[in-house]
Amino acid sequence: MPVRSLFATQFYEASIGSPQLLEELEESCRLFAQEDSAGRRWSRDHGYRGYTSYASLGDLPARDPAFADLKRLLDKEVKKFAAASHFDLGKPLRMDSLWVNILKPGGMHSGHIHPHSVVSGTFYVSVPDGSGALKLEDPRLPMLMNAPGRDDDAPEHLLPFVYAEPAVGSVFLWESWLRHEVMPNMGKQERISISFNYS
Repeated sequence: MPVRSLFATQFYEASIGSPQLLEELEESCRLFAQEDSAGRRWSRDHGYRGYTSYASLGDLPARDPAFADLKRLLDKEVKKFAAASHFDLGKPLRMDSLWVNILKPGGMHSGHIHPHSVVSGTFYVSVPDGSGALKLEDPRLPMLMNAPGRDDDAPEHLLPFVYAEPAVGSVFLWESWLRHEVMPNMGKQERISISFNYS
């Protein structure tokens, strides 16, 4: 067939972490949410339905052994993703931020990118039923102008939006320029995830 796909967008998905590590991370995330008054205040002031340490705790791997263990696992996955993406790197990517997200029922995070980094991702600690997918947007969308919609049976790589459904222990990785959003938590319990950037 004389048609080929160009300008692919890489998306990486794996399952990492032991049940013990997941339990330790959940306990730590909930403890930070209780003790981090600056993070709770930031979440409230910015309309984040739940808690995030995004603007308050910048040293989680140094602060908590479970987060140090997670960082070691993430370093390996990001290295694999960089190799699969054929990045021409002078030195390995390094984690420059990592933060906790506890999303209450009804909470979501509108479309955004992660400037000043190369790879972004999320690790899922607790994923109750109905707690929301990660929605990924075709980066060409603003230029599509008069492009028609796609058939119901169109392959994933031709869709304008792809919904990645997480599970406990899932890690998702993508290039930081890729616009994405967290769909509303329609479940009855909090969803806990840990997001991060590598530069």
